Amino acid sequence: MNPDTGINTRPCADNCGTMPACAPLAVPYVPFQQQGNKKYDQANALANGTVFPALNLPFHLKVDADTLPDSHSTQLQALLFVITELGLYLDTHQDDTEAFRLFQQYTEMAQEAKKQYEEMHGPLTQLSAGQDATYRWLDDPWPWELKKDGGNQ
Repeated sequence: MNPDTGINTRPCADNCGTMPACAPLAVPYVPFQQQGNKKYDQANALANGTVFPALNLPFHLKVDADTLPDSHSTQLQALLFVITELGLYLDTHQDDTEAFRLFQQYTEMAQEAKKQYEEMHGPLTQLSAGQDATYRWLDDPWPWELKKDGGNQ
């Protein structure tokens, strides 16, 4: 804390994503991402709305990661969410090699998960629907029609 200005000049620690008590309500506060931050696994990232615990601000509609369905579609959605989050982070932190390695790792995992999902449940996009011998985009069931007890997820 600078005694002359009253401003905290030390960097915030991880998981310090709360608004300071001294911040006026009319000024938005966004925590600045540092390199080397801790990261959630993909299920917790999806449930918290961020990969980075330091940016995990309290959201009223937060989902408990343990309550997410254990399905192929949820697993793929979580992987794609982490890729998007890491991509946004890399837009401003291009030199973070650890984050880039994670981005590559999750991209590879998502490609494999998408392939497995489509082999079991059909195409996720029209692009995928055109890769077989016949056009399969309109084949049933649609993801929201899948039964929870039938193993179709």
